[in-house]
Amino acid sequence: MKIFNGKKTAEKILSDLKRNIRKLRVKPTLATILVGEDRASKLYIKLKQRAAKKIGANLILYKFKSGAREDDIIGKIESLNKNKKIQGIIVQLPLPEGFNAKKITGKINPKKDVDGFQNKSDFLPVLPSAILIALREAVKSQRSKKILALVNSRIFGETLKRFLKKERIRVNYILRKELTHGKLKTKLNSADVIITACGIPNLIKNNMVKRGVVLIDAGITRLPGKKVLGDVDKKSVKDKASFLTPVPGGIGPLSVALLLKNTYLAVKKHGKRS
Repeated sequence: MKIFNGKKTAEKILSDLKRNIRKLRVKPTLATILVGEDRASKLYIKLKQRAAKKIGANLILYKFKSGAREDDIIGKIESLNKNKKIQGIIVQLPLPEGFNAKKITGKINPKKDVDGFQNKSDFLPVLPSAILIALREAVKSQRSKKILALVNSRIFGETLKRFLKKERIRVNYILRKELTHGKLKTKLNSADVIITACGIPNLIKNNMVKRGVVLIDAGITRLPGKKVLGDVDKKSVKDKASFLTPVPGGIGPLSVALLLKNTYLAVKKHGKRS
Protein backbone atom coordinates (compact mmCIF):
# COMPACT_ATOMS: atom_id res chain seq x y z
CA MET A 1 0.00 0.00 0.00
CA LYS A 2 1.41 3.37 -1.05
CA ILE A 3 1.22 6.10 1.61
CA PHE A 4 0.70 9.68 0.41
CA ASN A 5 3.15 12.20 1.86
CA GLY A 6 1.00 15.30 2.32
CA LYS A 7 3.56 16.94 4.58
CA LYS A 8 6.22 16.96 1.89
CA THR A 9 3.91 18.60 -0.66
CA ALA A 10 2.66 21.08 1.95
CA GLU A 11 6.20 22.06 3.00
CA LYS A 12 7.08 22.92 -0.61
CA ILE A 13 4.00 25.17 -0.87
CA LEU A 14 4.73 26.84 2.48
CA SER A 15 8.38 27.40 1.59
CA ASP A 16 7.40 29.17 -1.63
CA LEU A 17 4.80 31.24 0.25
CA LYS A 18 7.28 32.35 2.89
CA ARG A 19 9.65 33.58 0.20
CA ASN A 20 6.88 35.40 -1.70
CA ILE A 21 5.29 36.96 1.39
CA ARG A 22 8.60 38.65 2.23
CA LYS A 23 8.18 40.66 -0.97
CA LEU A 24 4.71 41.95 -0.03
CA ARG A 25 3.93 45.28 1.54
CA VAL A 26 0.79 43.83 3.10
CA LYS A 27 0.94 40.94 5.56
CA PRO A 28 -1.65 38.30 4.53
CA THR A 29 -4.32 38.09 7.25
CA LEU A 30 -6.85 35.31 7.60
CA ALA A 31 -9.92 35.66 9.82
CA THR A 32 -11.22 32.32 11.12
CA ILE A 33 -14.63 31.87 12.74
CA LEU A 34 -15.07 28.93 15.11
CA VAL A 35 -18.51 28.03 16.46
CA GLY A 36 -18.67 25.52 19.31
CA GLU A 37 -16.07 23.18 20.77
CA ASP A 38 -15.47 20.54 18.07
CA ARG A 39 -12.14 18.84 18.83
CA ALA A 40 -11.17 18.28 15.19
CA SER A 41 -11.95 21.90 14.30
CA LYS A 42 -9.75 23.14 17.13
CA LEU A 43 -6.93 20.89 15.93
CA TYR A 44 -7.19 22.20 12.36
CA ILE A 45 -7.12 25.78 13.62
CA LYS A 46 -3.94 25.08 15.61
CA LEU A 47 -2.33 23.66 12.47
CA LYS A 48 -3.36 26.78 10.54
CA GLN A 49 -2.04 29.09 13.25
CA ARG A 50 1.30 27.27 13.31
CA ALA A 51 1.66 27.31 9.53
CA ALA A 52 0.62 30.97 9.24
CA LYS A 53 3.23 32.01 11.80
CA LYS A 54 5.87 29.97 9.99
CA ILE A 55 5.40 31.81 6.68
CA GLY A 56 4.83 35.31 8.09
CA ALA A 57 1.04 35.51 7.78
CA ASN A 58 -1.56 36.44 10.40
CA LEU A 59 -4.47 34.31 11.60
CA ILE A 60 -7.11 35.99 13.76
CA LEU A 61 -9.56 33.68 15.52
CA TYR A 62 -13.14 34.68 16.37
CA LYS A 63 -14.93 32.25 18.71
CA PHE A 64 -18.67 31.78 19.16
CA LYS A 65 -20.42 29.40 21.55
CA SER A 66 -22.57 26.63 20.09
CA GLY A 67 -25.64 28.48 21.37
CA ALA A 68 -24.74 31.71 19.53
CA ARG A 69 -27.28 33.48 17.37
CA GLU A 70 -26.81 32.96 13.64
CA ASP A 71 -27.32 36.68 13.07
CA ASP A 72 -24.38 37.48 15.36
CA ILE A 73 -22.08 35.26 13.30
CA ILE A 74 -23.32 36.82 10.07
CA GLY A 75 -22.82 40.26 11.60
CA LYS A 76 -19.19 39.43 12.32
CA ILE A 77 -18.67 38.20 8.75
CA GLU A 78 -20.18 41.39 7.34
CA SER A 79 -17.87 43.42 9.57
CA LEU A 80 -14.84 41.43 8.38
CA ASN A 81 -15.94 41.91 4.75
CA LYS A 82 -15.53 45.66 5.28
CA ASN A 83 -12.22 45.38 7.12
CA LYS A 84 -9.47 46.26 4.64
CA LYS A 85 -6.82 44.63 6.83
CA ILE A 86 -8.46 41.21 6.39
CA GLN A 87 -7.79 39.47 3.06
CA GLY A 88 -9.34 36.08 3.81
CA ILE A 89 -12.32 34.83 5.83
CA ILE A 90 -13.27 31.25 6.63
CA VAL A 91 -15.93 29.60 8.77
CA GLN A 92 -14.55 26.40 10.31
CA LEU A 93 -16.81 23.50 9.33
CA PRO A 94 -18.73 21.51 10.36
CA LEU A 95 -20.95 23.90 12.29
CA PRO A 96 -22.95 22.63 15.27
CA GLU A 97 -26.42 21.21 14.61
CA GLY A 98 -29.02 23.86 13.82
CA PHE A 99 -26.80 26.31 11.94
CA ASN A 100 -27.30 26.94 8.22
CA ALA A 101 -23.75 26.51 6.89
CA LYS A 102 -24.65 27.50 3.32
CA LYS A 103 -26.35 30.71 4.47
CA ILE A 104 -23.50 31.68 6.80
CA THR A 105 -20.61 30.95 4.42
CA GLY A 106 -22.59 32.59 1.63
CA LYS A 107 -22.23 35.93 3.44
CA ILE A 108 -18.47 35.97 2.91
CA ASN A 109 -17.32 38.38 0.20
CA PRO A 110 -16.27 36.16 -2.77
CA LYS A 111 -13.00 38.14 -2.90
CA LYS A 112 -12.28 36.94 0.65
CA ASP A 113 -13.73 33.41 0.37
CA VAL A 114 -10.35 31.70 0.56
CA ASP A 115 -11.94 28.34 1.45
CA GLY A 116 -13.53 28.47 -2.01
CA PHE A 117 -16.96 27.09 -1.04
CA GLN A 118 -19.02 29.63 -3.00
CA ASN A 119 -19.82 29.17 -6.70
CA LYS A 120 -18.67 32.74 -7.30
CA SER A 121 -15.55 32.54 -5.12
CA ASP A 122 -12.33 33.98 -6.51
CA PHE A 123 -10.46 30.89 -5.31
CA LEU A 124 -10.30 27.14 -5.86
CA PRO A 125 -11.85 25.17 -2.98
CA VAL A 126 -9.13 24.12 -0.55
CA LEU A 127 -10.06 20.63 0.67
CA PRO A 128 -11.28 19.41 -2.76
CA SER A 129 -8.04 20.72 -4.30
CA ALA A 130 -5.98 18.76 -1.76
CA ILE A 131 -8.06 15.66 -2.48
CA LEU A 132 -7.51 16.09 -6.23
CA ILE A 133 -3.72 16.31 -5.76
CA ALA A 134 -3.76 13.01 -3.86
CA LEU A 135 -6.16 11.43 -6.35
CA ARG A 136 -3.91 12.31 -9.28
CA GLU A 137 -0.95 10.72 -7.52
CA ALA A 138 -2.95 7.56 -6.84
CA VAL A 139 -4.69 7.04 -10.19
CA LYS A 140 -3.47 7.99 -13.66
CA SER A 141 -6.97 8.21 -15.11
CA GLN A 142 -9.83 8.98 -12.71
CA ARG A 143 -12.64 9.27 -15.25
CA SER A 144 -13.37 5.56 -15.52
CA LYS A 145 -13.25 4.96 -11.78
CA LYS A 146 -16.26 4.60 -9.50
CA ILE A 147 -15.70 7.23 -6.81
CA LEU A 148 -17.73 7.47 -3.60
CA ALA A 149 -17.37 10.20 -0.96
CA LEU A 150 -18.55 10.12 2.64
CA VAL A 151 -18.99 13.66 3.93
CA ASN A 152 -20.05 15.43 7.10
CA SER A 153 -21.93 18.28 5.42
CA ARG A 154 -23.95 18.82 2.26
CA ILE A 155 -22.12 22.06 1.49
CA PHE A 156 -18.81 20.18 1.32
CA GLY A 157 -20.34 17.31 -0.66
CA GLU A 158 -21.74 19.67 -3.29
CA THR A 159 -18.51 21.68 -3.45
CA LEU A 160 -16.47 18.51 -3.97
CA LYS A 161 -18.87 17.21 -6.61
CA ARG A 162 -18.91 20.51 -8.51
CA PHE A 163 -15.13 20.89 -8.35
CA LEU A 164 -14.34 17.38 -9.57
CA LYS A 165 -16.98 17.67 -12.32
CA LYS A 166 -14.93 20.52 -13.80
CA GLU A 167 -12.04 18.05 -13.98
CA ARG A 168 -14.38 15.55 -15.71
CA ILE A 169 -14.35 13.33 -12.63
CA ARG A 170 -17.68 12.01 -11.41
CA VAL A 171 -18.26 11.46 -7.70
CA ASN A 172 -21.32 10.51 -5.66
CA TYR A 173 -21.52 11.31 -1.96
CA ILE A 174 -23.31 10.13 1.18
CA LEU A 175 -23.90 12.38 4.18
CA ARG A 176 -22.61 11.22 7.55
CA LYS A 177 -26.10 11.40 9.08
CA GLU A 178 -27.40 9.06 6.35
CA LEU A 179 -24.85 6.30 6.98
CA THR A 180 -26.15 2.88 7.95
CA HIS A 181 -23.58 0.13 8.41
CA GLY A 182 -25.26 -2.53 6.23
CA LYS A 183 -25.90 -0.31 3.23
CA LEU A 184 -22.54 1.42 3.63
CA LYS A 185 -20.59 -1.84 3.36
CA THR A 186 -22.39 -2.76 0.12
CA LYS A 187 -21.71 0.63 -1.45
CA LEU A 188 -18.08 0.79 -0.35
CA ASN A 189 -17.33 -2.69 -1.68
CA SER A 190 -18.16 -1.56 -5.22
CA ALA A 191 -16.08 1.65 -5.16
CA ASP A 192 -12.67 1.98 -6.84
CA VAL A 193 -11.93 5.17 -4.91
CA ILE A 194 -13.31 6.15 -1.51
CA ILE A 195 -13.02 9.73 -0.26
CA THR A 196 -14.00 10.14 3.36
CA ALA A 197 -14.38 13.28 5.48
CA CYS A 198 -16.80 12.19 8.20
CA GLY A 199 -14.80 12.44 11.40
CA ILE A 200 -15.73 8.90 12.52
CA PRO A 201 -12.54 7.18 13.74
CA ASN A 202 -11.67 3.87 12.04
CA LEU A 203 -15.02 3.79 10.22
CA ILE A 204 -13.64 2.03 7.14
CA LYS A 205 -12.21 -1.44 7.66
CA ASN A 206 -10.76 -4.27 5.58
CA ASN A 207 -14.05 -6.14 5.01
CA MET A 208 -15.78 -3.00 3.68
CA VAL A 209 -13.51 -2.35 0.67
CA LYS A 210 -12.39 -4.22 -2.41
CA ARG A 211 -8.80 -5.19 -3.20
CA GLY A 212 -6.79 -2.38 -4.79
CA VAL A 213 -9.07 0.39 -3.53
CA VAL A 214 -7.74 3.95 -3.30
CA LEU A 215 -8.52 5.55 0.07
CA ILE A 216 -8.47 9.34 0.38
CA ASP A 217 -8.91 9.96 4.11
CA ALA A 218 -9.74 13.59 4.93
CA GLY A 219 -11.51 12.76 8.17
CA ILE A 220 -9.96 13.67 11.49
CA THR A 221 -10.91 12.96 15.09
CA ARG A 222 -8.96 14.06 18.14
CA LEU A 223 -9.49 11.69 21.03
CA PRO A 224 -9.14 12.76 24.68
CA GLY A 225 -5.45 13.36 25.08
CA LYS A 226 -3.44 13.91 21.90
CA LYS A 227 -4.21 10.89 19.73
CA VAL A 228 -5.51 11.75 16.26
CA LEU A 229 -7.34 9.24 14.06
CA GLY A 230 -8.73 9.25 10.54
CA ASP A 231 -11.86 7.62 9.16
CA VAL A 232 -9.85 4.70 7.76
CA ASP A 233 -8.55 1.90 9.98
CA LYS A 234 -5.02 1.95 8.57
CA LYS A 235 -3.88 -1.36 10.07
CA SER A 236 -7.00 -3.14 8.90
CA VAL A 237 -6.76 -2.08 5.23
CA LYS A 238 -2.95 -2.16 4.75
CA ASP A 239 -2.96 -5.47 2.87
CA LYS A 240 -5.96 -4.66 0.70
CA ALA A 241 -5.79 -1.00 -0.31
CA SER A 242 -3.37 0.22 -2.99
CA PHE A 243 -3.14 3.83 -1.77
CA LEU A 244 -3.92 5.74 1.43
CA THR A 245 -3.68 9.32 2.59
CA PRO A 246 -2.73 8.93 6.27
CA VAL A 247 -4.11 10.82 9.25
CA PRO A 248 -2.21 12.71 10.46
CA GLY A 249 0.22 13.76 7.73
CA GLY A 250 -1.88 13.45 4.59
CA ILE A 251 -4.70 15.71 3.41
CA GLY A 252 -4.62 17.88 6.57
CA PRO A 253 -1.29 19.68 6.15
CA LEU A 254 -1.83 19.97 2.40
CA SER A 255 -5.23 21.67 2.82
CA VAL A 256 -3.73 24.08 5.38
CA ALA A 257 -0.99 25.03 2.92
CA LEU A 258 -3.49 25.56 0.10
CA LEU A 259 -5.67 27.75 2.36
CA LEU A 260 -2.71 29.99 3.14
CA LYS A 261 -1.81 30.05 -0.55
CA ASN A 262 -5.32 31.35 -1.32
CA THR A 263 -4.89 34.01 1.39
CA TYR A 264 -1.63 35.09 -0.23
CA LEU A 265 -3.35 35.18 -3.65
CA ALA A 266 -6.08 37.37 -2.12
CA VAL A 267 -3.42 39.94 -1.27
CA LYS A 268 -1.99 39.73 -4.78
CA LYS A 269 -5.43 40.10 -6.38
CA HIS A 270 -7.05 42.65 -4.13
CA GLY A 271 -4.44 44.07 -1.74
CA LYS A 272 -6.12 46.03 1.05
CA ARG A 273 -9.31 46.50 -0.92
CA SER A 274 -12.47 44.86 0.41
